[in-house]
Amino acid sequence: MRRRFLRAACATVCLFASGWLQADPAASPVYLGLDLEIADLTSTSDDAIRLGASIALEEINLAGGVLPGRPLSLVVLDNRSMPARGADNLRKFAAQPGLVAMMTGKFSPVALEQVKLLPSLEMIMLDPWAAADGIVDNGQKPNWAFRLSLSDTLAVKAMLLQVKKRGFKRFGMLLPNIAWGRSNHDAVEKALNGRQDVQLVGTEWYNWGTIAGENLLARYNALRTAGAEAIFLVANEREGEQMVKIIAGLPEAERLPILSHWGITGGDFYRMAGEALKKVDFSVVQTYSFGEARNPPAKRLAQRAMDHFKVKTPEQIPSAVGVAHAYDLVHLLAMAIRQAGTDDRRAVRAALENLAPFDGVMKRYAPPFTAERHEALGERDLYFARFREDGALVRVGR
Repeated sequence: MRRRFLRAACATVCLFASGWLQADPAASPVYLGLDLEIADLTSTSDDAIRLGASIALEEINLAGGVLPGRPLSLVVLDNRSMPARGADNLRKFAAQPGLVAMMTGKFSPVALEQVKLLPSLEMIMLDPWAAADGIVDNGQKPNWAFRLSLSDTLAVKAMLLQVKKRGFKRFGMLLPNIAWGRSNHDAVEKALNGRQDVQLVGTEWYNWGTIAGENLLARYNALRTAGAEAIFLVANEREGEQMVKIIAGLPEAERLPILSHWGITGGDFYRMAGEALKKVDFSVVQTYSFGEARNPPAKRLAQRAMDHFKVKTPEQIPSAVGVAHAYDLVHLLAMAIRQAGTDDRRAVRAALENLAPFDGVMKRYAPPFTAERHEALGERDLYFARFREDGALVRVGR
């Protein structure tokens, strides 16, 4: 699957670089750029985002496109999970005539680097995954970033609700030493201000992507020794795999429950963790499951995704939130382009703040965004889920 998407992405990049897209703007498509972590071989979020966007685009074009005679088309670039490369890709998108917006992948450090360039490039950023608060809460006026995903603040609130529901009084945090980890640290400190019912007993930091297992064990043991009854883990699939295997190897009495941010679901975590996952009390925050499809478009999208990923049940769709978020975001972008009547980014950005309610796959957005609110989801859209033995993610309650 990864190699198929890599070939398709390379073909798209070559079209971009060759000048093939330099057609008459009055007749050429309107373009949406996708900046994804295609070279990350354990990632599934990029495939999911691209699938959701592509299916939405297909529906939009079958219904007549976004402007008279102008369909919507994708341009895909690979950021290789590198902030500097993501920034360079953003500049390429901004230089392309007819390209009205770009969509991020899952990595917050990449998106945060791109956010710095949005005002000068006057580029609309659509975020279907990356969660760092500063992507949207960036202090820019006007704000060019729009998110249909969870934020770290929302993830932290959901985690604290789960801590309270399960009767824990003390918890620890295990965070990556990158902008995403710092965003979660700040969100927890803010959320705990003045609260007496739950206590953060410690925060341990690890070096993202380079940590050795024994160092991760030492950090985990430090939190357990400090009195943590549960661990809030912020990690992607590789670090999540290590953590689960380390905990599974401990005596049962030393295995603390893990309440995880959703980065691990952006990759092949279930397969990577393997049998060890059965020995760990592990749950992860989510926003959507196709097993709870709410309307006919959601059911059709679920079937398309099941066919594409060759899975048997909707709950087994890899990185399902990426499919759903990207699908709804592309439909919202199409609404904004039609409302603006142009591919001018300033006009489309203003239209995104003034859309009518939209009945999407995720929810009914009433409205999706306003001038003061560029977050399409809220606290009520989050829940915790667990992996079944078949790899399906299923809700365990709010």
